[in-house]
Parts: sequence; C-alpha cells; structure tokens
Amino acid sequence: MATSATTERTIEAAAAIRHHYDIGNEFYRLWLDRSLTYSCALREGADDTLDIAQERKLQFHLDAIRAGRAINVLDIGCGWGSILQRLGETHRVRQSVGLTLSDEQAAYVRSRRYRGVEVRTESWLDYAPESRFGGIISIGAFEHFATPDDSSTEKIRLYREFFTRCRGWLNDDGALSLQTIAYANMSRENASQFIQQEIFPNADLPTLAEITTAAEGIFEIQSMHNGRLDYAWTCEQWARRLRAHREEASRLVGPDVVARYERYLKLSAIGFRMGKLCLLRIVLHPFRGSYFGDRGGPAR
Repeated sequence: MATSATTERTIEAAAAIRHHYDIGNEFYRLWLDRSLTYSCALREGADDTLDIAQERKLQFHLDAIRAGRAINVLDIGCGWGSILQRLGETHRVRQSVGLTLSDEQAAYVRSRRYRGVEVRTESWLDYAPESRFGGIISIGAFEHFATPDDSSTEKIRLYREFFTRCRGWLNDDGALSLQTIAYANMSRENASQFIQQEIFPNADLPTLAEITTAAEGIFEIQSMHNGRLDYAWTCEQWARRLRAHREEASRLVGPDVVARYERYLKLSAIGFRMGKLCLLRIVLHPFRGSYFGDRGGPAR
C-alpha cells in the first residue's frame, strides 16, 4: 500500500509532468522527429538526420535488453510510444507495458493500437506487475524522480527504491537500459532557475555518484556512455526545427510558450557543450540472488 509521502510525491510528479508534456501533441510534432522521440538521439556522423539518430538510439536500448528474445518488456516513462511501437511491431514482443504520467501521451499511444501494448497513466512508485519482465527500458524518466527539496541522501534512497523494484520486476537474465541527464561540472545550486521553475518544475537531476551508489549491489553496470555532445546536437536540431515552425507553433500554444521553449533548448545545448550537464546511457544486469545490504530480498 502506498504511503502518504509516496502518494504526495506521485501527485506532485504527475502535475509537473503534465505541465510540460501535456502542452499539446501537435506542438511537439512540429519539432520532434517522426517517431515523436523526446530524448537524446545517438549521432554517429555529420550526415545523420534527426530521424536516423533517434532510430539508432531506440535500437541501442532495444539491443541492450535483447528485445528480440524478450517475451515481455516494461517501458518506464514511455513518452509517445516509440519504443513500444518497435517492441510490438518489429520485435513481436508478446506483452509491452508503458508507464507515463501524461494523459496526452497515454491517449496518443492507445490511439495507435500497437500490437501487444498496454499503456498505463501510473507512477513506478504505484505499479505492481503480476509477472516479471525480460527487460526494462527507462529513457528520460529518471530526471523526474527527485525534487529540488530532496537531499542527496534522500535522492539516493529514492533511486535505490527504483533499482530495487526494477530488480524485483526482472527475470534473473533480464536487463535494465537506463538513459538520463545528470549533473556533471555543475551543482544543482548553479542550475538554471528558469528551467527548474518554468520548464521542468519540481524535478532535480541525479549525479553519476548518486546513481551508482543507489544501484550498488542490486545491479551490475555492464556499460555506460556519456552522450552529452549528442544531446547538445539534439537540442540544436529541435531548436532549429521549432524556429522554422515558429508561426504555426505560436498559433497552437501562443508566442510566449514558443519563446520559452526556444530559450530552454538553447540553454540546454549550451549546458551540454560546456560539460555542465551529461547524458548517461547505462546498461545494467541484475545480481542474482540476494544483494549487498539486502534484508529480505528484492521488492516484488
């Protein structure tokens, strides 16, 4: 049963998510790629388009969990369903579950009727699956777990709860593929107040140290990549596309909102290029049996 603190955290997180993501699907369609993937792309060459780089990123995570052999997969923070679509239609996964706190995103995914896909407007804090999964993917959700009021100790406790639950939800031979922005050469005290208050309210980024401390003994890190320059490029691509559609975007959401997003994308690109922010792609495999510090086994 959820505690009152957990319920309050879920309610606050849902409000913050809807503030940003429920601004309107048509607005995002103007400047995201064709798959509506709203997270860092994976760029390999100067000739890459945004569509190609986003497709490569999606495939990275699908390969990380060995989607081709998975029977069921959980996508925590499923967005507009680009991973879910590929799980159902390309990899023919029998059951794919997506969690989101955005009503607009959930409605969009349901409207697509992807094969074997279920989307739930539910927090990972409240989710209780009936069976284990062959793989878990979480792209761009981890940034929303903690709040600016949480101490580093509280953040680590919350992240460890996430990893503990994921471990309990995974088969022993499963994998977790995680992608998140993190603080790099910057403290949260020096982070942009504009982005914290007007773009992603009530959210706080992790540090690499907080992530690894939280995962210690629960998951083994198989690989980790820092794609901060990929994200600088991605934000620049988004900003360029938004500028090109500024007039239409303004009709949809108003000129003030468009100006706010253009500023946010510009500041984000600068932060990644300067090394103040990083973008972590982490592939984790669960330790088998009990883990370090375990007092009763992984959460089920």
